[in-house]
Amino acid sequence: MSETKEAVAAAERRLPQQAGVVGPVSPPRVSARRRRPGVIALSLGLIAAGGVGVAVLLLQVGHRTEVVTVVRDVQVGQVLTEQDLGRASISLDPAVHAVTADDLDQVVGKRAAVELRPGSLLAPSQVTKDSLVKAGEQLVPIGLKPEQIPATALVPGQKVQLVHVPAQGETDADKPSGSAPKTLPGRVVKASSAAPGTGVVVVDVATSAADGPTAAAWVSSGTLRLVLSAPDGR
Repeated sequence: MSETKEAVAAAERRLPQQAGVVGPVSPPRVSARRRRPGVIALSLGLIAAGGVGVAVLLLQVGHRTEVVTVVRDVQVGQVLTEQDLGRASISLDPAVHAVTADDLDQVVGKRAAVELRPGSLLAPSQVTKDSLVKAGEQLVPIGLKPEQIPATALVPGQKVQLVHVPAQGETDADKPSGSAPKTLPGRVVKASSAAPGTGVVVVDVATSAADGPTAAAWVSSGTLRLVLSAPDGR
């Protein structure tokens, strides 16, 4: 054997013996986690409840009602026309009473029972088929200073008493001293806003044709006062 072959053989004897070949390794088995039936049922219930809630919300948002709106100023007692009114589709709360668009023809031709402002919904109570000044009545405008205005808001249809209060030191010529002052029954038709600077409020009061001139004279002399009647009119 040549020296070269002996050197190779010696080198091979010095190499460490290789470990045996290892076969393929199987992955570790992962055991499936056990799920309790109660947790599954609860999860399914929450999912179902959430779906129902979304459905109800969508129905509420999607349910819209076409109602009648006011598109321009309408004074108390004015007859409503189609040009005064419009339509709008809104989600209407059941607590809100509004005239629906289907009833638009029923309110045209009626009178405004209160002052109507553009952009507001029209309520059934805001219109009337009756004239606010009836046959046999007269309309008397009464200017009230801030100290003469009742704290209770004056609204159309409210019953009042027109009271004659003579100036200090004077008495009614046809009434004995110490007797009750003269009064006339009336009904509020309209009350204006307080005038800037003076705060005077003008109240239109309907009285009988026989009492109208007397009430106007009291207003002219500054001896008229307005008193609210009890709710039942007595």
